[in-house]
Amino acid sequence: MDKQYLIEIAKDFVENSEDNYISKDIAISENIVGMKIFEAPIFSFGSADDEYFSILKQPSVIGEHFMYPKEWLPEARTVISFFLPYSEAVKTGNRREKNWPSEEWLHGRVEGEAFERKLGMYLKSELIKKGYNSIVPALDERFWCNGNGPNHKIRFTSNWSERHVAFVCGLGTFGLSKGLITPKGMAGRLGSIVTELYLPPDKREYENTYEYCLKCGKCAENCPADAITVEDGKNHYKCSEFLGKTGEKFRPRYGCGKCQTGVPCESQIP
Repeated sequence: MDKQYLIEIAKDFVENSEDNYISKDIAISENIVGMKIFEAPIFSFGSADDEYFSILKQPSVIGEHFMYPKEWLPEARTVISFFLPYSEAVKTGNRREKNWPSEEWLHGRVEGEAFERKLGMYLKSELIKKGYNSIVPALDERFWCNGNGPNHKIRFTSNWSERHVAFVCGLGTFGLSKGLITPKGMAGRLGSIVTELYLPPDKREYENTYEYCLKCGKCAENCPADAITVEDGKNHYKCSEFLGKTGEKFRPRYGCGKCQTGVPCESQIP
């Protein structure tokens, strides 16, 4: 099993899975029926022994609670990071709505997250079939995030961060909004797998944490919660408070994504 094989089966899964399309029985409105959530994923492959993972243990980055790949899987050799770009329909819908998440984005956020997890589990099962033990950390029983872990006072963090892992693997750099800017932009979902299979690590095409960010301030201008500034970046508390309001308004869905759409880094590296 090589990189290209994994990429091709992932593309096929995304294109042909009925879960990547909004069915009539769950659609918020008839306008959304049949909408495709994601386009083909892009991948980056990192070494489980990459020294950059140690940087994530620093309190100024994530902290000691971040678990190394080999803490998740002792014989780990490769970390596979992938990005699922939202379809044009999802992005266009959210550009249209200025103050609240669009119907398209609400589906992309909730059904999209569920689909991203299904892709991760599918790739995990295929690796295991080939004889390589693998796990999806974000779906492991040891995973915790946003203050629901052993130390409930630690908020807005987790013991495995898809964005930071993607940065280490070479998939992109951060923006002011703390999202990751990939070659396919920021509007989408990230996932990862830790596996015993050895795959040659990709080269990081950057050195700095915010190398791809223009610091143009467009995401700050778009933010309905005023949670982003060019000077200070993202205020997680303000963002979380607004997401809570969307949850109340659009239950059982929630979301925002205004910092990911209508910005230079929406679909590319600016």
